[in-house]
Amino acid sequence: MLHVEKMGAEDFPFAVQLANTMNWNMTPEDFAFIMELEPDGCFVLFSGDKRLGICTTISLGRLGWIGNLIVKEAYRKEGAGSLLLKHAITYLRRKRAETIGLYAYPHLASFYESHSFKPDIEFLVLQGKAPFYSADAEVRQAERNDIQEIVEFDRQCLDADRKKLLEAIILKAENPCYILPANNGISGYGAAKVYGVTAEVGPLVCSANHKEAAEKLLKAVLSRLNGLHVSVCLPAKEMALINLLRKAGFREDFRVVRMFLGLAPAKNCIYIAESLERG
Repeated sequence: MLHVEKMGAEDFPFAVQLANTMNWNMTPEDFAFIMELEPDGCFVLFSGDKRLGICTTISLGRLGWIGNLIVKEAYRKEGAGSLLLKHAITYLRRKRAETIGLYAYPHLASFYESHSFKPDIEFLVLQGKAPFYSADAEVRQAERNDIQEIVEFDRQCLDADRKKLLEAIILKAENPCYILPANNGISGYGAAKVYGVTAEVGPLVCSANHKEAAEKLLKAVLSRLNGLHVSVCLPAKEMALINLLRKAGFREDFRVVRMFLGLAPAKNCIYIAESLERG
C-alpha cells in the first residue's frame, strides 16, 4: 500500500538519485538545506518499505511552495504523484498557506491543473559562465544589519514572509548579496547561492519600472561569480534582463510555467526566482 513518510537524512541517497534522473543536479547538501528550512515539510512516498517518490515544500507565511516532486517512472500513472501532491498541499494548508505555488514543466501543467492549480506566467532557465562586471557605484554589498530591511521590502513586493530563506542565503559568507539604496530604504536587492564551481542567481527583487536598477543589481551579483557556471530562472517577460544575460553568453536551457493554487501573490515587481524548489 502506498503511504507517505517524513524525509530523513537516510533518504538523501534515494532523493538525490531520483531527482537526478531529471538532470536536476541535486546533492545531499541541497536536501539538507531544504530540510533545515522546513524540517517537517519534506516527504518520501513508499510502497511497503520501497521508496517510490519524493516531494519538498517550504512555508512562507501566506505562501507555500512545492518543489522536487518526482515519482519513479513505473509508478507515475498509478496515482502516486497525486498522493504526494495532496499530502504536500495538506501540510502547507496546516501551516496556514493561503496560496500554494510551484514551477511545472509545460508538458506536466495539465497534471497540476487537474488538482486546481492555475497557470500564471512562463519562466526561462538560462545557463552560462558569469562574465566580468564591475559593480555600479550606486549598488552596495548588503550587511547583516540590512537583512530586516531586505525582508520587509521582499514581503511588500511578493506578499510572502521569506525571512528564514533570505537569512539562510544572505548570512552565508560565500553568497553575494547587494542592495540599491533609496531615499527611504531600498529599491531592490539581488543575491546568489554559490556551490563550489557553480552558482544560482536569485532571489532578485526590484521595484516595478526600475529596469536599470534591476540590471545594476544583476551585474553586481554576477561580478562576484566571475568564471563560475551560473543558472538563472526569471520570467520570460523580463526582456531587459534576459537580453543582458544573452549578451553575456547565457543560453536558454528550458522553460517552466509558474502555477498557483489560490490567488497569485506576486505584485508588480521585477523578479528573479530564488530557485525552482522554493519559488
